Amino acid sequence: MSVNYGARYCFGIFVKPLSVEHGWSHSVISLAATINMLIYSIGAIFVGRMLDKFAPRWIMTTGAIIAAAGFILTGFVNSPLTLYLAYGLLVGLGATGMGVVICSSSVGKWFIKMRGLAIGIATMGISFGIMTLTPLAGFLGRYFSWRAGMFILGAITLTVGVTVSQLLMRKTHPEAYGLLPDGDKIPLPGQISAAPAVSKISLRIIFKDSRFWTIAISQSLIVMVIMSVFVHQVAYAVDNEINSIAAASSLAAISVTGFIGQFFFGWLSDRLRDAKYAYFLGISFLLCGMILLNYADNVRSLYLYAVIYGFGYGCIAPILPILIVDRFGRHTLGSIYGLLTFFIGFIGSLGPILGGIIYDYFGSYHYLWLINTIILALTSIIILTLKKYNP
Repeated sequence: MSVNYGARYCFGIFVKPLSVEHGWSHSVISLAATINMLIYSIGAIFVGRMLDKFAPRWIMTTGAIIAAAGFILTGFVNSPLTLYLAYGLLVGLGATGMGVVICSSSVGKWFIKMRGLAIGIATMGISFGIMTLTPLAGFLGRYFSWRAGMFILGAITLTVGVTVSQLLMRKTHPEAYGLLPDGDKIPLPGQISAAPAVSKISLRIIFKDSRFWTIAISQSLIVMVIMSVFVHQVAYAVDNEINSIAAASSLAAISVTGFIGQFFFGWLSDRLRDAKYAYFLGISFLLCGMILLNYADNVRSLYLYAVIYGFGYGCIAPILPILIVDRFGRHTLGSIYGLLTFFIGFIGSLGPILGGIIYDYFGSYHYLWLINTIILALTSIIILTLKKYNP
């Protein structure tokens, strides 16, 4: 997850250089990020179902190879179409095999008592990747070129992605290997000692469940906000005459507090009767940060926003699989997570292109940040209506 999300979230650093070199508008460039998210969300459905049947290492290895090829080819683009094919299609498709559906679902199947903490620690990799790769991308873009940045991201994705998946992601769920979740030897309530059959759940049942749609709508809107911010935050800071490296490093600042937030919200989810209350708290931090971003016209205010927003951002990855398991069960986590990711990615993909259109029309990101603020306020209320069990 470090490499996957860290590399993809570097895209916002290259929006301004691409615009300057080719004369493309922000909306034209942002469409590549939107296509990336759409491909990622469609692929998540198939990856989620595959994960409930197969060990994740070959899914992740294939994803790493495709994503690496996409990054490297992006370094050669000279037209919007080639940008859409390389970054939008290939990187998006490869990212599907290395994303949270694979990683969080795999971890979630191995824990019950400490599931929140385990997933929280695993998703800290997202922030670690952003924290390390965004300053690197900013440095390469400033002192070399944005093309060099893409080549390096491709090499890192290939090397780390293939190595980690082959060494650490060989197994499906503990029962298939004569083990139990949490390392237990005696089955606890809700555990089974034999390997379960592959669990299937009817799409009709899922689509009739209001809890599925509550999660899908709230998470989709939040991801739409997050993607618009990650793609346009650096360009917004540069427009405010903030140094490009300092602007790029603000993404790393988000990841530093996000790193802490992912551990905290995973830990907190194990201690509350329902993880939705931890989610509400995280969204509240996102909301406060979004308000501050609208007034961030210097380095100090930009980093203040990043610290607060980043901590709230830390709630997103660890809590979603916990919400799913608490409502639909552990053995269908991959399938439902994949299906949810389709809807989340489809709506979330609108964030980057929406930001580009707003900027091209108004010449400012003010209205984008205002829309994001309203969306976060609404979703914080929606998530509190989420029921834990069927009546």
